[in-house]
Amino acid sequence: MRVNLDEAIIKLQNGEVVAIPTETVYGLAADASNDDALRQIYAIKQRPADNPLIVHIADINQVNNWATGFTPLAQKLAQAFWPGPLTLVLLAKPHVSNILRGNHPTVALRVPNHALTLQLLKQSGLALAAPSANKFTQLSPTTAAHVTASLGDVVAVLDGGACEVGIESTIVAVTNNQNGESWQLLRLGMLPEANIHAVSGVPATKTKQVIKAPGQHAQHYSPRTPIQLFTSRAELISHANRHPNVRAVALLLGAGAVPNCTYFVLNNNATDVAYKLYDTLHKMDALNAEQLLIEAPPNATEWLAILDRLTRATHR
Repeated sequence: MRVNLDEAIIKLQNGEVVAIPTETVYGLAADASNDDALRQIYAIKQRPADNPLIVHIADINQVNNWATGFTPLAQKLAQAFWPGPLTLVLLAKPHVSNILRGNHPTVALRVPNHALTLQLLKQSGLALAAPSANKFTQLSPTTAAHVTASLGDVVAVLDGGACEVGIESTIVAVTNNQNGESWQLLRLGMLPEANIHAVSGVPATKTKQVIKAPGQHAQHYSPRTPIQLFTSRAELISHANRHPNVRAVALLLGAGAVPNCTYFVLNNNATDVAYKLYDTLHKMDALNAEQLLIEAPPNATEWLAILDRLTRATHR
């Protein structure tokens, strides 16, 4: 069910959920201060209760409503990358809902870089919890049609067009202790670690991850059809040729030889692939094949977020 901006605001203010666009993926949004509305998100997504939600805010000035210790390092990162695909995980204020936080001591915040959603946040006066608008572990939506295909027509959708980034946000935790401020990368995104390092002036802490954040589940971002990753085009083609009776659909990166099955080709450019990846996987999934054969991107910095999503998608 499509709704316009005014209708979306009314629904959200009344404690309902609405799927909203961002530059990364569509989010299933609800008033972040309304526990009943938050419970609806978890129920619709079939999301585990210990998996926290990201709060979308209109501007940097709202951070102090949710987090304590908005430290100089956290402020520096927010000023550099907001609005944009960076989520900051900070120590939560005591009033922040345990449902929102998944019973963890931190809260995840970001300012999305999407004109319609920024208008929604400002006009509604709400901060919106908004995980991806799909069932838990399934393929993320980057169009309004993807949302409806995953969650059904009963979920209201504010259509803001195709998401420009196409991959979920980079998540960074900022902490402050007796040794000073530090930051830890919790989820890869299209905002590279090197950019965060350059702004922060310090490298990421490489200690074992103990901070809970979205996107850490081993199986995630998964089409219904099983996926197999191949480290080379030749390996993918060889597999397809050895299994001619298996209905397969392939995803290839760049020009070159092709397999003897239905295939899609994306430009061999990380930004282009991120933009089109989920939409292409949705199209491949709709063909009801027995297997999706994916040419894996190189293990290079600009491809790491895409490789992360595809690797988690193969986990069964």
